[in-house]
Amino acid sequence: MERLQKVIAQAGIASRRKAEELIAEGKVKVNGKIVRELGTKVSANDKVEVNEIPLEREEKIYILMYKPRGVISAVKDDKNRKVVIDFLPEIKERVYPIGRLDYDTSGLLLLTNDGEFANLLMHPRYEINKTYVAKIKGIPSRQSLKQLEKGVKLEDGITAPAKAKLLSADKKTQKSIVELTIHEGKNRQVRRMFEAIGHPVQKLKRERYAFLNLHSLNAGESRELSPHEVKQLRALAETGTGLQ
Repeated sequence: MERLQKVIAQAGIASRRKAEELIAEGKVKVNGKIVRELGTKVSANDKVEVNEIPLEREEKIYILMYKPRGVISAVKDDKNRKVVIDFLPEIKERVYPIGRLDYDTSGLLLLTNDGEFANLLMHPRYEINKTYVAKIKGIPSRQSLKQLEKGVKLEDGITAPAKAKLLSADKKTQKSIVELTIHEGKNRQVRRMFEAIGHPVQKLKRERYAFLNLHSLNAGESRELSPHEVKQLRALAETGTGLQ
């Protein structure tokens, strides 16, 4: 059971606030009867009409995509740059990204048309792990890696504890590969964290999101999450075990 105004909003008819106005104005029917109560809840079997037009409810869909570099994590872009939706022409539902990856960052991105699910995963309180692999300038010391793990001071606050691991280092080129796991979602956070310890990022990829990875996918490819994977993600968020 979901609130009527939420169902209308999810169907793309109007914003939730506008949907509340439509209900109050008597322009919404449930099973043939006008409903004005904002607290009304409906099930998938109820017939909802807005301005005498039957509501078509989209089936919930959950997608895992390997976002390429040079692509915007959005449904559309006012500068006509390529967006992630351009890689999903076969998807008829109106999906949108859960969170975002920067234009120059590649890797695992989730998309859905389930607003409640998206909000659950994006809320920092639920601590969903996100693991990145960064190619950086210089070779970080053990102390610098510990600083990443303890938390670094950024202009919008100190970052939460993280996990950092040096994967490789090339003394000749003075470049390194570092794996960093965080559960926050500050703007350009990973890049800013490395800049804060004096090792700017040259290339960045999100390898994992909770237990999900990019196995068998190439850049630009995607797959639907299984019902079990969706259930697992909900459980991780709701129980606060996303860091395990």
